[in-house]
Amino acid sequence: MSISLEHGMLFVALLLFVSILAGKTSYRLGIPTLLLFLAIGVVVGSEGLGYIDFNDPQLAQTLGIISLNYILFSGGFDTRWKSIRPVIGKGVVLSTLGVLLTAGLVALVVWYFTSFTWLEALLLGAIVSSTDAAAVFSILRSKSVNLKGQIRPTLELESGSNDPMAYFLTVSLLSVMQAPDGSLWSIIPLFFLQFSVGALLGFGMGKLGQVVINRIKLDYDGLYPVLVLALVILTFSVTQLLNGNGFLAVYICGVFLGNRELIHKKTLIKFFDGVAWLMQIILFLTLGMLVYPSQMVPLLVPGVLISLFLIFVARPAAVMVSLSFFKMHQRDRLFISWVGLRGAVPIVFATYPMLIGIEKAPVIFNLVFFITVFSVLIQGTTLPIVSRWLRVALPHKLRRRTPVDIELSDSVKSEIVEVDVAMDSPAVNKKIVDLKFPKTALIVMINRDGKYLTPNGNTVLQPNDKLMVLAETRESLSEALEQVCTLPMED
Repeated sequence: MSISLEHGMLFVALLLFVSILAGKTSYRLGIPTLLLFLAIGVVVGSEGLGYIDFNDPQLAQTLGIISLNYILFSGGFDTRWKSIRPVIGKGVVLSTLGVLLTAGLVALVVWYFTSFTWLEALLLGAIVSSTDAAAVFSILRSKSVNLKGQIRPTLELESGSNDPMAYFLTVSLLSVMQAPDGSLWSIIPLFFLQFSVGALLGFGMGKLGQVVINRIKLDYDGLYPVLVLALVILTFSVTQLLNGNGFLAVYICGVFLGNRELIHKKTLIKFFDGVAWLMQIILFLTLGMLVYPSQMVPLLVPGVLISLFLIFVARPAAVMVSLSFFKMHQRDRLFISWVGLRGAVPIVFATYPMLIGIEKAPVIFNLVFFITVFSVLIQGTTLPIVSRWLRVALPHKLRRRTPVDIELSDSVKSEIVEVDVAMDSPAVNKKIVDLKFPKTALIVMINRDGKYLTPNGNTVLQPNDKLMVLAETRESLSEALEQVCTLPMED
């Protein structure tokens, strides 16, 4: 069916609009938002209302890779090193050993009970081995569930960093299946190469990004988000060309930049939060349109059995083994075991066998889609109940606010600036108590010769001091700066 440009744009706009409204409704109904996006994609596909006859795995994969880059970068950009540093060991083990064990256990069952060869079964296990951060935290936020102790940062680090491992396993197994004399042992050196190159380039591109963002003087503030958009794709592309893991590099680059001082950082965080949601909607809608529900009917029984095994056996076993190296409450391990939601990532990875022409590629894709839907539907809807049952959720009145929540809060009506005390400043050699600061302004910290001081009323200001001034309003900030600066403050 031929569609004009105007009709196509109208349809895309309506599709996004309906998806966002449906997502808001899903919060109240307890249905995971991302599952609704998938359902809308299926409904408007060729076997739904028939508006779009979409059968292009190559396009779906391209959109998926681009979307995953921005989703991973946004997840890393929101991650605070202070919160994940105590759980770095747990997160790394879960995202590597945990993924490998999950893939192996699923492969054993599929190989034993189906006609899949061992490599085909292992490929299916690798594709569904990673968890989805977007699905997990959208559900926790919609239900106002906040978690005790180190559970949230552990889940945050695991779900943000296990996609590169699943991607590596998927691509490596496909290369082994295509090689005449391929061996599983050949992927071991490839693992160290890809992850070392990915980690190094992630840090390197993050450092480069920090320097460029802070030192380049763009004429328009709106160009800074565009600059970072380009940096994300540049990081992925360069890393892939150098045989590294591009997804790992993008995630590490995001974490690095998210924990550095950047120009317009608050704007960048909000911008990429919106970009990540847009990418998730596009990704789920596209993958939903790629599905033919009639082809899934014959796979109903094996799909249910594999999903149940993954949820109740493979994921818990992988988590228990991985976390056995660390001291942790058993109920925390159980909850992490339950938070093993599969999202769009496995469906994207399932397009790789289709493009290469693996014999069982259509079966693998449909099974992966079924497993994803089943996982989100069962685990996603029960996360709040399980968190209360295991007593790992904080009471509503005690909910913690993350550093990002505080930084982005619209309810904080304050201004904070750094002020240099010049040699000719009227505040030189004066005590803070003698300055005519308004009651709604405060010097919260002084940087003196590289050392940070917590001031009091008797602290004497010296030339070249750097003052951190906090004020309730713009007006009180101006009044306070008049006591320190001889120049008028720029608007």
